[in-house]
Amino acid sequence: MKYSNMDALLKNEPEAKNYFNALPDYVREQIRTRAGNVNSYASLRDYAENLTRGDD
Repeated sequence: MKYSNMDALLKNEPEAKNYFNALPDYVREQIRTRAGNVNSYASLRDYAENLTRGDD
C-alpha cells in the first residue's frame, strides 16, 4: 500500500516502523531527508538497502 509520505507509512504500518527503527542512525537520517519519496514499505526497504550496500 502507498501512503502520502513516510510519516503516514510509519504511523499505519507497524512492520515498516519496526524496520525503520532498527536501521542505523545515519541511514534513518538519510531516509528522513527524502521522506516525501518514501511512501511504501517496499520503497523504504529499497532505499535503506541502497544506503547500506557495502556496509558489510
